[in-house]
Amino acid sequence: MLVLRNRMLASLVLPPPSLLLRKPAPFSFCLPTRLSHSTRCRNPTQNASSASKTAQSPPMSDGARFVGTVLFVPPGVEPDEVTDEMVLPGSNIVVGPYAGDARIREVEFLKSSPRAKDCPKDDRPEFAILGRSNVGKSSLINALVRKKEVALTSKKPGKTQLINHFLVNKSWYIVDLPGYGFAKAPNAAQMNWSAFTKGYFLNRDTLVAVLLLIDASVPPQKIDLDCANWLGRNNIPMTFVFTKCDKMKASKGKRPDENIRDFQQLIRENYRQHPAWIMTSSVTGLGRDELLLHMSQLRNYWDQ
Repeated sequence: MLVLRNRMLASLVLPPPSLLLRKPAPFSFCLPTRLSHSTRCRNPTQNASSASKTAQSPPMSDGARFVGTVLFVPPGVEPDEVTDEMVLPGSNIVVGPYAGDARIREVEFLKSSPRAKDCPKDDRPEFAILGRSNVGKSSLINALVRKKEVALTSKKPGKTQLINHFLVNKSWYIVDLPGYGFAKAPNAAQMNWSAFTKGYFLNRDTLVAVLLLIDASVPPQKIDLDCANWLGRNNIPMTFVFTKCDKMKASKGKRPDENIRDFQQLIRENYRQHPAWIMTSSVTGLGRDELLLHMSQLRNYWDQ
């Protein structure tokens, strides 16, 4: 436990003063299950079977409290049980008993929807991929499914303007959402896309989690922090997926690993437990298998 704590402490650095935010009431991260749509979430640090309300839990050790705050501890795992080997490389994600077969055998584009109410109406679980334009959403999707043109990549920010559903293994969805924050789109278009994206989040019962993509090659951006805080205020589970982590030599400014640490420090201002995060690269494949394994445990927990 001490080795694990020291490793996580080594990643802490102070953020640029200009990006510090006023501290609101901290958010608690939670996971949905198929039977918890009305309440949207369940605490991920609790076991799947609920304990008796009258039973008292033993006091938590300092090490376990630290692990529960900094690491993403999934259902079925107690903070005191976490070892170094249980943490996925390049992430704060602990692998738990719900992790299962993460292989992608087949994927097909199903449909594009202009509104949340037009999305598929079956009961399959889904993961929404969201991020600033040019953050690498399409490249990540193509890397996950190992097909180059499943999601269309473009050098023009804002190319995705609809809610795009991709059916994976005929059992769950990857959902490509419009990017936000691109400068060349009309303000009205940005507002409309933001409105229907928020409508999707608030009304989509089959949403397991949002994969919020953050460009690790640039310093923390206020628009990303605002998006993360909106998701947190609305109790929508998320995983931070840091993209472009192969660019470890910065020509100017900070390296990606330093930008990631700055972003993490800012997020800690608003969250009681740090949401899951992972480093990825669509160029080298960094984090691909680990992200799919994490998605499998979220999906299997939701599907119980």
